[in-house]
Amino acid sequence: MKAKELRDLTNEELLRRERERKNDLFAFRMQLATGVVDNVRSARMARRDIARIKTIMKQREQASAKGTK
Repeated sequence: MKAKELRDLTNEELLRRERERKNDLFAFRMQLATGVVDNVRSARMARRDIARIKTIMKQREQASAKGTK
């Protein structure tokens, strides 16, 4: 998912997406342990999406803190 698309979402939607991607990452690790991996790049994409979401949330937090001062 692109950062531009993520910026259009609300904080609640971002949190929901982050939980979904963490669940996807957990499912990938389970598949890896059992030897039934469908897409080996899915873990990398999930980690990058989580990082993008956290970055956007941190930017919003800093912008709101800056605006209140």
